[in-house]
Amino acid sequence: MTNRKDWKLKPAGKGTDGGRRIKGSLVALALLVVSTVAAACGGNGSKLVEGKMNVVTSFYPLYYMAQTIGGEHAHVVNLIPAGVEPHDWSPKSRDLETVSKAQLFLYHGAGFEGWVDNFLKGVSKDSGLIAREMSAGIELIDVGDGDNGAADHDHEHEGEAASGSELDHEHEGEAASGSEHDHEHEAGDGHNHSLDVDPHTWSSPKTALLLAENVKNAMVEADAANAEAYEANYAKLKEKLEALDAKYAAELSKTTRKDIVVSHQSFGYLARDYGLNQIAIMGLSPDAEPRAQDLVKIANFVKENGVTHIFFEELVSDQLARTLANEAGVETLVLNPLEGLTPEQERNGDDYVTIMERNLQNLLKALQ
Repeated sequence: MTNRKDWKLKPAGKGTDGGRRIKGSLVALALLVVSTVAAACGGNGSKLVEGKMNVVTSFYPLYYMAQTIGGEHAHVVNLIPAGVEPHDWSPKSRDLETVSKAQLFLYHGAGFEGWVDNFLKGVSKDSGLIAREMSAGIELIDVGDGDNGAADHDHEHEGEAASGSELDHEHEGEAASGSEHDHEHEAGDGHNHSLDVDPHTWSSPKTALLLAENVKNAMVEADAANAEAYEANYAKLKEKLEALDAKYAAELSKTTRKDIVVSHQSFGYLARDYGLNQIAIMGLSPDAEPRAQDLVKIANFVKENGVTHIFFEELVSDQLARTLANEAGVETLVLNPLEGLTPEQERNGDDYVTIMERNLQNLLKALQ
């Protein structure tokens, strides 16, 4: 078995037969548009309250951190409801209204929320809102950097077929310009499909510690009167995340295998922080479709390097990962990128820590 942290997928040159060699079932499935489980679009319907600091977050990990740190002094609203994949979500005018009336708006940045710049332009300057980017100060992974362990599918335009690909994705009546995302973009424009950096910082407990500190600092800034309570709650959260980080580091250091094949390229920070090698079927956005020659190379890599499992996630279609696993003769497991909870996870009381613990167990099973 090889363990190459800088392993990359390079595009097959024109005239090669890489795409033609792929088995029929993979070709057929690669033509599918990878869709999200979009049970709803828009805010979660939570109303702001009086007597507490109202905090609005752009997606689940920030919601979890803000709610934990805020305790009884903050009312936290998450813009994206359970079951909706953030890459497929755009704000509506009602979301702008909610944010405009809040005291604090926390978003991740680093290109994750492609809509955020235009969205914030719609907030009145006299609203009193404090908006803060939570990835500020974190060492981000450059796309294509060999140190991140991420597979490079040459997705020059995430979500569109690469030029020269043997798979001409028609998107069933939708223009290649990205019109599939044109629905109700009232308050902010769309998604960033050509990211320069990997924005998925929260996939690693080690890096999540930095996010949590940024969340705490922003809450103290916006509500200094309750700074002592925020600091105390943050200290408890920090202790949990440090324990999780230590557990990841200790357990993953013992594994003989280091390669993880994942459905979308959202575990670069996990790979970087714990010595793993990420090979992704799709790019930084889960709707970035792989080319046939990419699937051939991944299937060959799986067979040649003794990979026993291919990981999929709950909020996007698992068909491509399952079919690739079937072709390679391996099994599948869930590796949750924690971009959001499913309704069932929300009902069960799952949170960032419990799901990350589950992720670790599945990683250990696949890498043993």
